[in-house]
Amino acid sequence: MVTDAEIKRINELAKKAKESGLTAEEKEEQQMLRQKYIEAVRASLKANLDAIRYVEDLDEQRPKH
Repeated sequence: MVTDAEIKRINELAKKAKESGLTAEEKEEQQMLRQKYIEAVRASLKANLDAIRYVEDLDEQRPKH
């Protein structure tokens, strides 16, 4: 999970990169934070997709008369 502070730092680094450029350490930090953010988004998306249940699947679980 990515914290609000980490998202804020990602945005700060992006702004600084546009304005004046980043040092090697800042670029490395930016890449690490971006990768963590992407992994969190993927995990969230996967959890949402895994929670989807199709109507056809629900009908099969009900007893048929």
